[in-house]
Amino acid sequence: MAARGEFSSKMAFVLAASGSAIGLGNIWGFPIKVASNGGGAFVFTYIVLTFLLAYPILMAELVIGRYAKADTVRSMLAVSSPKTRWLAMITGGWGMLTASLILSFYAIVAGWMIAHGAGSALDLVGISSAWLTSDSTTRSLVFAAVFFVLTISIIANGVASGIEKWSSRLMPMLIFLIVALIIYITTLEGAAEGWKVYLQPDFSKVTEPGLVLDALSQAFFSLSLGVGTMMVYGSYISKSENLPRLGATVAAMDIGIAVLAGMLVIPAMYVAQFNGVIIYDESGKLIESGRLIFNVLPSLFEVMGSAGIITSLVFFLLMSIAALTSSISMLEVPVAFASDSLNATRKKASWMVGGLIFALSVVIIYNMNPLFDMVVNFATQFSEPMVGILFCLFVGWIWQRNAILNELKQGNPELERSLFWRIWPNYVRFVCPAIVLFLLIRSFGLVNF
Repeated sequence: MAARGEFSSKMAFVLAASGSAIGLGNIWGFPIKVASNGGGAFVFTYIVLTFLLAYPILMAELVIGRYAKADTVRSMLAVSSPKTRWLAMITGGWGMLTASLILSFYAIVAGWMIAHGAGSALDLVGISSAWLTSDSTTRSLVFAAVFFVLTISIIANGVASGIEKWSSRLMPMLIFLIVALIIYITTLEGAAEGWKVYLQPDFSKVTEPGLVLDALSQAFFSLSLGVGTMMVYGSYISKSENLPRLGATVAAMDIGIAVLAGMLVIPAMYVAQFNGVIIYDESGKLIESGRLIFNVLPSLFEVMGSAGIITSLVFFLLMSIAALTSSISMLEVPVAFASDSLNATRKKASWMVGGLIFALSVVIIYNMNPLFDMVVNFATQFSEPMVGILFCLFVGWIWQRNAILNELKQGNPELERSLFWRIWPNYVRFVCPAIVLFLLIRSFGLVNF
C-alpha cells in the first residue's frame, strides 16, 4: 500500500478543505439564491443553518476520516460493527461513486469557464474567439480534457506537493480576484441597486418555507458533504489538531467566501440590468443561473468595451480557479481508494481513475440532452443527501460513542466538558438525519412550498 501523506499545518488543511467547499456553487449558486430570496434575509438564514446543519455533518466526516486514516470504504469499515460491515462498504463506495459522478459533469462546466476565459484573452489581443464562446461538442471535449489534466496533475503529486501546495496558491489568488472585482464593479452605474438588494434584508421572508429550505440545501451542498471529500481530507489531519475548531474554521471560511461572492455577483447583475441586459424573465423571476453566467454577464462585458474584456478575463479566471479547488478534492476520493486499497502508486491511480471519469464526461458530452441533467440530479439531489444520512447513521448509532470521544480528545483533552460534546453526538444522531431526509423528500417533489 502506498504511504499516506498528511497536511503539514492547520492552515494547509483549512485552505485545502475550504478550496473543496468553495466551488462554483458558492461563487455562483449562492448569490443567485440570495437574489431570489429576500437578499440579506437569505444570507442571515444561510449563516445560521450552516452551523446548525452543515457543520455537525462536516464534523462527522472529519472524525471518521482522521480516526481511520484511510479512503472512504476502509474508513467506514473502521467504524462499523460486524453486522454492519456490508452497509459500511456500500456507504463508502456510494460516496466514492457520487464524487466521481459530480466530477464528470463539473469538469464539463469548468471547461466552459476555461474556454470563456481563453476567449477573453484572445479578444484582448484582437483575435477572434467565436469558437471558444459558442456551444459545440468539440469545445466541450477539448476543455473538459484540459480541466482533467490540470486536476489529475495536482492529485498525482500527493498531499503535500499536490493538494496542499496548489490549494495554498490558488485560494489566496481566488480571494484577491474576488475582492479586486468587487471594488471595480462597485464603481459602475447600477451597482448601488445591487448592494441595496444584498444589504437590506427583507426579514419578512425568513418565515417562508421556500427560503429556509433553499438555505438548508445551500448549506449542505456548499461544504462538499455527502461525497466523502471531507472524510478523505480528514484522514490527512494530524492527531494533535483540535477537530471541532478546525471544522468551524472551514465552515466560517466557506461562509465568508460565499458572502464575498454575493458582493460581486449581485451588484454585477444590476450593473448588467442598468446597461439594458435582461436579468429577469417575463414572470419577474430571475433568469436561471446557467443563462446568467454564460449569457447575461458576457453581455455586460461586451457593453463595457475594452474594460469589459479585462473584467471578463479576470471573472472567468476566478471561476476556473474555484472549480479547480473543488475538483481536486472530488478526484481525491476515488484516487485515495485506488491508492490505499488497490495497491496502486499515486501517479498511476490518479491518471487511471481520472481517465475513467473523463470517459464518463465524454459520454455525457455526446448525450447532453438526456444525460447531463439526469446525472446532475441523481448525484446532487439523491446521492449526496443519502450518503450524508448514512454518515450520520454510523456516527450517531453504530460507532461506539467512547471511541468517538477518544478520537476527538486527541487534539482537545478538555473536549468532554465542552458545549460541543454536550450537543453534537445527539444532534448528529437525531436532528441532522431528519433535516437531510426532509431535503431529500423535497427534491423529489413530495413536499412543495
